[in-house]
Amino acid sequence: MSAPSSPAPADPPPASGPSADAWGAAWEPAAGPAGPAGPAAGPAWGPGKPAPEGFPWLRPSDPGGKATASLWVVGAALFTGFLTAWLLGDGLGVGLSVCGVAAATVAGLAARAAGRRVRPWTVVLSVLALALLVVPALWEAGWPVAIAVVGALALASLALHGGRRWPGVLLALPGVLWQFGPGVLWAAKGLSGHRLRGRGRIVPVLKALAVAAVLLVVFGWLFSGADAAMADVLGSLNPSVDLDRLPWRVVLFAVGLLTALGFAHIAAGPRRWDRTVVRPGRARGRLEWALPLVALDLMFAVFAVIQAVVVLGGADAVLRNTGMSRSEYARQGFWQLSVITVLTLVVVAVAQRWAPRTTPADRRLARILLGVLCVLALTVVASALGRMWFYVDASGLTRLRLWVLVVEIWLGGVFALVIAAGLTRSAGWLPRAVVLSGALAAVVYGLMGPDAIVAEQNVARYERTGRIDLRNVRDLSPDAVPALDRLPPAPRACALQLIRADLGNRAEPWYAASLSSARARDILAARPLMDVSRGPSACEQAGLTIGVHR
Repeated sequence: MSAPSSPAPADPPPASGPSADAWGAAWEPAAGPAGPAGPAAGPAWGPGKPAPEGFPWLRPSDPGGKATASLWVVGAALFTGFLTAWLLGDGLGVGLSVCGVAAATVAGLAARAAGRRVRPWTVVLSVLALALLVVPALWEAGWPVAIAVVGALALASLALHGGRRWPGVLLALPGVLWQFGPGVLWAAKGLSGHRLRGRGRIVPVLKALAVAAVLLVVFGWLFSGADAAMADVLGSLNPSVDLDRLPWRVVLFAVGLLTALGFAHIAAGPRRWDRTVVRPGRARGRLEWALPLVALDLMFAVFAVIQAVVVLGGADAVLRNTGMSRSEYARQGFWQLSVITVLTLVVVAVAQRWAPRTTPADRRLARILLGVLCVLALTVVASALGRMWFYVDASGLTRLRLWVLVVEIWLGGVFALVIAAGLTRSAGWLPRAVVLSGALAAVVYGLMGPDAIVAEQNVARYERTGRIDLRNVRDLSPDAVPALDRLPPAPRACALQLIRADLGNRAEPWYAASLSSARARDILAARPLMDVSRGPSACEQAGLTIGVHR
């Protein structure tokens, strides 16, 4: 998404943590305080209008002015709504990327009307947001697609708002959610100012579009009746009119319109979340602050020593003392270590807020104790990853295990960034670096095809050991078909029967289909599943007993 910004704000109020310097806005003004359209008060308490009395903490972030909604912006937003209702009514696929580009265009038009120019970080975040919207065009799995959509909306909102301090980043990520209502009111106010002046231009365009629609319908109907190939082409381009699905398409139109107007409303004058006042916590005495951290550092150090002993050959003794098998030891420890990783980040943030900072010695002590804790936390991350890897090797990969592995690797990267911030004089880059690392992790996770990787690992394990837990792969999406196709007939039929049934029940137009589903249909058409109409089911022949066969 492209994004706007106003002149660089005055120095923000002091904030706790290492990232107190301001990033500035996503766009810089090219001319004037609000562009050619001039400032206009926003319709609600969003950007462009001072915060109400009940929200005094919002006042520092008031942008002070907002460009008026132009006819082009409102028209492009309506077009985005129609595109959303048409392309997403039957599924996501390529249509989601098209709708994303349309919404980005609306935001760009609003930014241009406000007289703003784009910044490099806006381009980076916008490219990552659009890359996430490509995921449904490649893969079918629902969980990665959901993460991609949410991540794209958050990154686009951050690109439009800008932000460098933690308040600016964290408040900007969900910022579009509370722009839907103000965006509609902003558009209505803009239209009311253009009603008389724009009538002479709008009415002829609407008439021309209506005549074109009539001509296309009439001649398209005649061409379809005259030639079967032409009927096929026109049928694939035009969605069938299904009155039962009309309410759903109306909902999609509203979602597309509100999203486009919400982004445009931000682009016309974003709220400056970086100016939000965050009072630093009261500095504690050195003893009451340092003693708990020293104790925690010692506990982490003991754990690191135990892990070193296990790695160097003491694993058998540890397993004898605990009475666990290697698989049980790995499975039990991973989840606790993952929770420890997250809680350690919380401890670092809280300790930093109340750390003593009166003298250079106090600041040096804070850096040392928190740095040691972060370094030891990397040991916890490494141990968690090692245990999960061993568990996967013993029991196979699942969607949940892959997702947690990716998150754990990202958390390890966050600890590395925090350590690097502690070693530098200025850590103003840390908030956006953390967000950028999370965005890159989400893009890689979505584009790599998680279900395809899960299937590939389980099939490779079967080819290596002759063992596979079909329960890990039966509920995967069509992304898994190329890998599962390599299994012998009985396990293959058991693994693919639910996917085949799902594909057989769906008829997707070109704009709603993914590359993965098309490939899966071709494979299943070329190599049908074994016939199990008589005798034991495919899963029973493969050694898997399940309650219901489909």
